[in-house]
Amino acid sequence: MKIVLPEKVKFIIETLETHGYEAYAVGGCVRDTMLHRTPGDWDITTQAKPEQVKEIFAEKNIHTIDTGIQHGTVTVMVEHEGFEVTTYRIDGEYEDARHPKNVQFTASLLEDLKRRDFTINAMAYNDKNGLIDAFDGVGDLERGVIRCVGCAMERFSEDALRMLRAVRFAAQLGFDIEAETKEAMVKLAPNIAKVSAERIQTELVKLITSAHPGEIRTAWETGLTAVFLPEFDRMMATPQNTKHHCYSVGEHTVAALEHIVGDKVLRLTMLLHDVAKPVCRTTDVSGNDHFYGHPKEGSEMARKILRRLKFDNDTTDKVCRLVCWHDDNPPLSEKNVRRAVSRIGVEQYPALFAVKRADILAQSEYQREEKLSYVDGYEALYREILEKNQCLTIRDLAVNGSDLIAAGMKPGKEIGETLKSLLELVLDDPELNNRELLLERICSHE
Repeated sequence: MKIVLPEKVKFIIETLETHGYEAYAVGGCVRDTMLHRTPGDWDITTQAKPEQVKEIFAEKNIHTIDTGIQHGTVTVMVEHEGFEVTTYRIDGEYEDARHPKNVQFTASLLEDLKRRDFTINAMAYNDKNGLIDAFDGVGDLERGVIRCVGCAMERFSEDALRMLRAVRFAAQLGFDIEAETKEAMVKLAPNIAKVSAERIQTELVKLITSAHPGEIRTAWETGLTAVFLPEFDRMMATPQNTKHHCYSVGEHTVAALEHIVGDKVLRLTMLLHDVAKPVCRTTDVSGNDHFYGHPKEGSEMARKILRRLKFDNDTTDKVCRLVCWHDDNPPLSEKNVRRAVSRIGVEQYPALFAVKRADILAQSEYQREEKLSYVDGYEALYREILEKNQCLTIRDLAVNGSDLIAAGMKPGKEIGETLKSLLELVLDDPELNNRELLLERICSHE
């Protein structure tokens, strides 16, 4: 099987080979190339030890960086592009289900490939020897299967994050997780608690922004979410006895994920938009469920979850605001929509419309067309308001604090209050957003 290596990768491999060392492209780049996907980066594995790699490229005046030299990794910079070159190694004992206590360098490529997580990630290639596939990675690619290299219990005991990685690869590639691999995940799922929030966050984002975000159901089935996202398990266990819904809260959430584009903020919003429904659920005398106040409560819960998973403040704020307002439905008039946009925040649009549509498409068919038509009308009015450049925030007012002071108002709290009252006037009647008219209003009220 022939793989076309990038010229820079070929150069690194051939340079190492001319100095008497084996070298191969390895792992995800080989897998992705065979699947006709564009690799995110190219990793190289070699017989040469880190010091030897550095010496070889220093001779050619090529800069190297000690990326993880204690684990055998040196980054070789070729024309300002970095390539990780790692020495064949055998991992020592794993004491914490996360990191090997030590690594031992080896001259054997097979020993290096044995320690890798999944068969589809344990293939190596160079032009000299072709594809090295000791664990039938090619077969698993053809079958669409995620399978551990060797014993699944051993691989997952070494690094518990590999269980979530299995789900993530299934989501990205549209593959199934092989039965023995899945059984091991069920047995060892509690070990994911030993993995840092940052590492879990990275895999979760890759999972839910993939082409198959519904694979989060597999993380639930295997017991992984029970550890790092127990709120999702409670959603899966919460029914929605209402004509507006045909799924449990959790299954509705999965469907909503699949109805929105693979943007991080939008997918996180759909994952968490109904997170408070289990705690807000009430059932009336007719047996109908209600979830009063779940958007606001959900926003607060989402913030705690995103902080727990170490998400950045910007992502957290955007998601929480969308969760808070996802069920807000102003009456359809320019005035009401102006007020809604001002209240919710201009920056939440047009994302809010995508969230609303995904939410509706994941509900029952009851009044679906009417609901979607409402969102279309809401968005049409919003776009008309933008086209007319109407005032929506204090920043858009034709006057500012300096104008008020120049008009004789004393600096202080009153300035802000006056600007807020002027915004209220302008939201009701955009024609009033005129400097002379607004200053006239102020003077007439003094």
